[in-house]
Amino acid sequence: MKYLYRIYQIIIALPVIIVLTLLTAVTTSIGCIFGNGHFWGYYPPVIWSTWVLKVLFLPVEVIGRENLKHGESYVFVSNHQGAFDIFLIFGHLRRNFKWMMKQQLRKIPFVGYACEKSHQIFVDRRGPKKIKASYDKARLTLKEGMSVVVFPEGSRTYNGRMTAFKRGAFMLADELQLPVVPLTINGSFDVMPRTSKWYWVHRHKLTLTIHAPIYPQSQGADNISRLMEESYKEIHDGLDEKYK
Repeated sequence: MKYLYRIYQIIIALPVIIVLTLLTAVTTSIGCIFGNGHFWGYYPPVIWSTWVLKVLFLPVEVIGRENLKHGESYVFVSNHQGAFDIFLIFGHLRRNFKWMMKQQLRKIPFVGYACEKSHQIFVDRRGPKKIKASYDKARLTLKEGMSVVVFPEGSRTYNGRMTAFKRGAFMLADELQLPVVPLTINGSFDVMPRTSKWYWVHRHKLTLTIHAPIYPQSQGADNISRLMEESYKEIHDGLDEKYK
């Protein structure tokens, strides 16, 4: 069965995903140039993400969507198990948001341009001024009523377990006095581990747990530390035992 699934990936899934990706990138880019970037930067990628998971026959479960209030801005923070975290969150969070993503992703053909035109937030870590500019853009985005999604670990895990969080997302939430919503992802590491020599997809259930928002109780260093510690605990507690 494993080898049949691999043959399917090469012959059917990969060509379909490439076509879907190109169509989504072009549609998003053109839509954002001539229309509303918040609309075109969100809905085509949602359809793309949903269908990528369907084409690969990856089952998805979402828990806790009722914790989100309509019309409220959030800073979403998630563990980063693997490449399929993107498809899971984009396709199933059901909340219009912008990504905070690595500067290097801007170089991906078609996709990087679409991300730029749709006002995703590239985090440039080449010095304090570059980092500050990235968070200034995120600040403006949140003031417009949008939400953002951040991977506070900074990069994908090598073993499925969480690493330490960086403070940037929590400083942003503290400054704007916005709630932080922890997201726990399970299964993405099993679908495609970062350490895999070959980019085979392994069929495994993906689970997205949306925890209750953590609201600010004050402002400053103590609040930032509390938001970060509580978020880490919530996300960690939601992990499958083998990832803890």
